[in-house]
Amino acid sequence: MTGLIKMFGRSLASGLLVSLTATSALAGATITGNVTYDGKVPNLKPLAMDADPTCASKHTSPLANEMLVLGSGNTMANIIVSVKSGLPAGKTYPAPKEPFVMDQNGCQYKPHVFALQVGQELKVLNSDGVLHNVHALPKVNGQFNMAMPPTRKDAEHTFDKAEPDPFQVKCDVHPWMTAHVSIFEHPYFAVTKDDGKFSIKDLPAGTYEIEAWHEKLGPKVEKITVADGETKNVDFKFTAPGGS
Repeated sequence: MTGLIKMFGRSLASGLLVSLTATSALAGATITGNVTYDGKVPNLKPLAMDADPTCASKHTSPLANEMLVLGSGNTMANIIVSVKSGLPAGKTYPAPKEPFVMDQNGCQYKPHVFALQVGQELKVLNSDGVLHNVHALPKVNGQFNMAMPPTRKDAEHTFDKAEPDPFQVKCDVHPWMTAHVSIFEHPYFAVTKDDGKFSIKDLPAGTYEIEAWHEKLGPKVEKITVADGETKNVDFKFTAPGGS
């Protein structure tokens, strides 16, 4: 009888482990994709830093304009991809404990496009050792303007409201320095790099509107339905103004 009990216990434990493993495997869906540019690539003027010789001296060659950053095959960087609609109503999401870091380096904001979650700390660095300022222009959150003299190496700010429509951050000292920021109430967003790829993980099953945003070409939206544990792909293609 003791042997049967032990055997039953092992069988039950094994069954529970298999069940828990299967449940875990189906815990969240993933949406992946790629963002590309279609059409004639405009001849954008490089960033002009001549107004500040100290900034200009930090670079040995002209810097490409950050408005359109393309990789191999015209893949697009600096695209904010996010869940626009479809998430469960009323659900709240804890903010990441790690701050997001934006550096002022080479008299540029790095990264040029980024996104945070409500309540996540934005940590701003000044690696240049020159006077900068961080002038944020949100429409929902309060605006702020932080002076960053050479001796001030870091500063912090936290946004307390969702603002998915991106807003600009600028340096009043160096007008070519700009960044674009979105603040989301949820963690389901990504920002593309040169390869144009994105991945949004751990989504509950459902039907979603996925938005891809570019600072000059605006937003594009695609609808997609995913099941538990499923991975689906949705691609975005931005076209040059006028279809050229």
